[in-house]
Amino acid sequence: MKKYLVELIGTFFLVLVIGLTGNPLAIGSVLMVMIYMGGHVSGAHYNPAVTLAILLQKKIDTKDAGMYMVFQIVGSIAAALIAYVITGNTFAPSPNPSSSTIAALLIEIIFTFALVSVVLNVAVSKATSGNNYFGLAIGFTVLAAAFAGGGISGGAFNPAVGFGPCLIDTLVGGNSSLSKVWLYIVAPLAGAVIGSTVFSYTEK
Repeated sequence: MKKYLVELIGTFFLVLVIGLTGNPLAIGSVLMVMIYMGGHVSGAHYNPAVTLAILLQKKIDTKDAGMYMVFQIVGSIAAALIAYVITGNTFAPSPNPSSSTIAALLIEIIFTFALVSVVLNVAVSKATSGNNYFGLAIGFTVLAAAFAGGGISGGAFNPAVGFGPCLIDTLVGGNSSLSKVWLYIVAPLAGAVIGSTVFSYTEK
């Protein structure tokens, strides 16, 4: 139960910072510190796409992977609610109206692939075992992804970051964000599968 709680807490703070600032530097920084906070307990996934990639690498069992995803989603929903209570406004990722659906999908797939690749190589690979830079590497990957792709796709790269805010924005804010949530589920999970596949090939 301790590792599930850590996954909830880490995801909560990631989504809360997104809701309160949306600033890529703040988002990358909070992810970095939350990874250092919880890495020794749960592995600090805070992202169902990362959990899926680690499951595909057989570094976590199916039960734990499912529970991680549930607690990540709960943390995201809680953060979206708290952000609403604090600011009086809901929020949700959304593609740029001038961007095509294909462009948004590609951004979410490509940068989730980058994120998963970094996670697997700095936090899972035996070759880098015991390093102390894993949190920094992962946090900076999300920072770069948010700067480069956030203005195109909405910059979730994480199904939890997509689902929780979209749910609250729809139920509380009265908007139609849930109609777009598929983008933030399908594309990051696809990126995770590709990232895990490439890692399996390059690691051997």
